[in-house]
Amino acid sequence: MELEFSQDLGAHQSMKVSPRLVAASYILELSSQELQQQIATELSENPALELVDVPTCQVCGSELQGSICPWCIQRQKGEEISRLDSDADQYDDLSASSPDQGLDDDFDPLTQVASEETLAERLLLELGSLLEERDLPIAEYLVGSLDDKGYLSTSVEEVQYELDVEEERVREVLRLLQGLEPIGIGARNLHECLRLQVAHLEQLGVEQPYAREIIFEYLVELGEHKFGKIAHDLKISAEEVADVWGFVKAKLNPHPAHGFSATNARDRDTRGMYILPDVIIGQGETGLEVEVVESRRFLLRLSPMYTQITGDVQRSGGELSAEDRRHIQQYVGRAKLFIANINQRRQTIHNITTCLVEKQREFLEQGIRHLKPLSRAAVANELGIHESTVSRATAAKYVMLPDGEVIPFSHFFTPSLSIKDVIKEMIEKEGRPLTDAQIAERLRERGIEIARRTVAKYRMQLDILPSSLR
Repeated sequence: MELEFSQDLGAHQSMKVSPRLVAASYILELSSQELQQQIATELSENPALELVDVPTCQVCGSELQGSICPWCIQRQKGEEISRLDSDADQYDDLSASSPDQGLDDDFDPLTQVASEETLAERLLLELGSLLEERDLPIAEYLVGSLDDKGYLSTSVEEVQYELDVEEERVREVLRLLQGLEPIGIGARNLHECLRLQVAHLEQLGVEQPYAREIIFEYLVELGEHKFGKIAHDLKISAEEVADVWGFVKAKLNPHPAHGFSATNARDRDTRGMYILPDVIIGQGETGLEVEVVESRRFLLRLSPMYTQITGDVQRSGGELSAEDRRHIQQYVGRAKLFIANINQRRQTIHNITTCLVEKQREFLEQGIRHLKPLSRAAVANELGIHESTVSRATAAKYVMLPDGEVIPFSHFFTPSLSIKDVIKEMIEKEGRPLTDAQIAERLRERGIEIARRTVAKYRMQLDILPSSLR
């Protein structure tokens, strides 16, 4: 047997992603909350990194000047001027009849800050508009019995006994409670919670084959990844079971009250979590201006002590051992890289938002009806960056519009929102209730091609009842 040895000395080119690029992409993709957690982790692990506390506004998250937020005051003054312009005649009449009742020169921004609202308070407010007055005590009892996950910690029979009411009335109030958002609230166990969410998604046209059967009959096995057993019992493939598992992870929430404070009446002072914007689009002296809020929420810098030690080492080498110098260089380099990635994240988000302002200026100034179809690829092409960079920079992030509304970045890339606005306005102005088919027909007359089923989906997302119940 003959053995042959050969060497290939030819030059080959290959692309390798640098660790720095990986770290920058990771930082860019983080949500605001995840970024804060990452910064806290880095601060605890790297002594060369230091955080400078910056006082921020609890409403929008931007830096305070003294005790005042300039962004909020600017927006509120703009709203006041707009209101005065639209009601000028009315105020003229008031001035003539009562000169002393003019506007107060001492502007207090706290009077226009919305009060915080717990999940329990919001649920009771919504139930109050759906129930007769005699059933409000039942609603209060049920909402007060929700645990931190949003599950009902009492039984219908217990509520009936405690309040001395008919069981059917309790069940009807519970049915209405379970129909509110977040979907799954008021469920008595995990199975019922997921059942409510699956039914809601099916009403919206979002369906997954075999999801209902697997969730209701094989939930434990699904959690234990026994895909083969489930597939054998249902006579389907393991891939179809895996698809259901992906559907459960992506679409269903086992803890519907997650993201809110405790809903129990005993803990009413605990406040719900707010979504703070990552970017503010405000009206400035030269037009619409973009402010990346996190650039003012915190300030990272190298520790002065490590900066001084690094300078001493570079000048004279100092009296440090090789291991100590290696330690300093490692942590200082890591801190500089982390700060650079944070700054690059801010600049990327700022550039993308500025591009969105230019592309969607009519939407920002005139309302959602003027939202233009826009893709992430178009923004990426405009800025000369990759589409995945735009996706990472806008994922799980929020922007405050000039009118104070906070929306996810994804709304800029959702052309269907303007259609929803048209449907909502059409229903508000209807005389005789319009069916979904009639709405679809009227939309076609306006040049908007949309199926009846899609109209039904958008109507349900707007929490509007069908024509038979309106």
